[in-house]
Amino acid sequence: MKTLIASALITTMLSPAFAQEAGQVPPPQSPSDVPMPVAGAPISAEYAAAIGRMAYIWGWPLVNMHNRQTLFATAPHPGLLGGVLPVAPLNQIGMLSDYVRPEQRFIAAPNQDVVYGAGFMALDEDAVVVQVPDFGDRFWVYQVVDQRSDSFAEMGIQYDTAPGHYLLVGPDWNGETPDGIKAVVRSQTNLAAVFPRIFMDDTDEDRKAIQPLIDQVMVYPLSKYTGEMQTMDWSEAPEIPNPNAGGDGETRWVVPEEFFKVLPEVLAETPPLPGEEGLYAMIGQVLDAAADNPELMEALTKAAVETEASVIDYMFEFRNNGVDAGNGWRTQKNSARFGYDIFQRTATAKGNMFSNVPEETMYFGADFDSAGDRLNGAKAYTLTFPAGQLPPVDGFWSLTLYNEQHFFYPNELNRFSLGTKNKSLVTNEDGSLTIYVQNENPGGEKEANWLPAPAENFSLYIRAYWPQNAIVSGDWPLPTIEPVK
Repeated sequence: MKTLIASALITTMLSPAFAQEAGQVPPPQSPSDVPMPVAGAPISAEYAAAIGRMAYIWGWPLVNMHNRQTLFATAPHPGLLGGVLPVAPLNQIGMLSDYVRPEQRFIAAPNQDVVYGAGFMALDEDAVVVQVPDFGDRFWVYQVVDQRSDSFAEMGIQYDTAPGHYLLVGPDWNGETPDGIKAVVRSQTNLAAVFPRIFMDDTDEDRKAIQPLIDQVMVYPLSKYTGEMQTMDWSEAPEIPNPNAGGDGETRWVVPEEFFKVLPEVLAETPPLPGEEGLYAMIGQVLDAAADNPELMEALTKAAVETEASVIDYMFEFRNNGVDAGNGWRTQKNSARFGYDIFQRTATAKGNMFSNVPEETMYFGADFDSAGDRLNGAKAYTLTFPAGQLPPVDGFWSLTLYNEQHFFYPNELNRFSLGTKNKSLVTNEDGSLTIYVQNENPGGEKEANWLPAPAENFSLYIRAYWPQNAIVSGDWPLPTIEPVK
């Protein structure tokens, strides 16, 4: 806990706004005027370890993104990695044709409300064209993030985004925009990623209706642009062997023992935000010294391993991220818009990376019931939404259950969430809706509202896509998680 408090304090103190308000430094200077560490200064193993701990917390999400891009770069063509994960070579995209399958381990805390896509970009190689089909009134959003996992594009139904072609470019791109391109979207970093989410009802009819639309969800290099909508039958996406298959938790995207070997490359490919120049120089000084000094590299590696165990692992639980939202739930206020908030950015990358910005999606996680006890399948629980108090959204909502690793719990109904997509939910006589969260099937009409739970610890997660102001402002009361006595 002390380490977390210290890291949060460091995060705040690194903010130029904090320093100016405190009267400690003059207004920001240009990077060339900022005093930097003196070359040749002696660096002890203890100092290297101290800087290493801070650098590990700060750089964890950036290295995470770098390593995911590295995996996608090995894809020979668009397809399904291990038969479950949509992948594609860099500057392209892969798409599912149905809900994400329970066995995928690419991303923790997924949902089964949308058809997902995923693609990583190397924008220093080429600008890319992003296709948007005519989705009509179906909910959809494309999340476009930079290396810091900040969203920087507004593409979705809530933005009235028109169908057509959009150009995604890197920070240094100065090419000509071809005819037919509706808008140019610029990333702050050359590493970027695109994650389409297209809502689908849990019915055979909607699974059929959505296929022609998702077949037009394409991303490809500008050099391949023709002005016409290109298509691919994603239901026929070929399987690609997964070299990282296995394990109960998310793929280990950040390996502490390798972190400081990768970080120099990540620093080089991620320009500092205004005010971060000194931080980059301080970390770079230690990395340069450690490159030729095994003792310093050993100190950095040890710091990474210890910080992973004492800080990063702690961030995984929903209770250790975000802010109190009432009735035992936690939520994020700056998801995908982190800025200088190192703590939230890293905690989100650990527990639920690629969350949308709050105006697109609000997320609420819970690990405990109304009595303050850890959610566990040895008990049964109910969540009741009073009449007229379902999550107020213009998109959709869902309640998802995750096991301790933030993945789906295999069960007899193959059911992992309930919400807008479900057309057979049964309301009570007074118009309220009760969800039954328990290990055993409650039977009868209650089965339609049953969210199967494992026998061990689990967590609950509410998603509100395109939330109305009552959710964003915190005025909507979240349901209590009541243990059944």
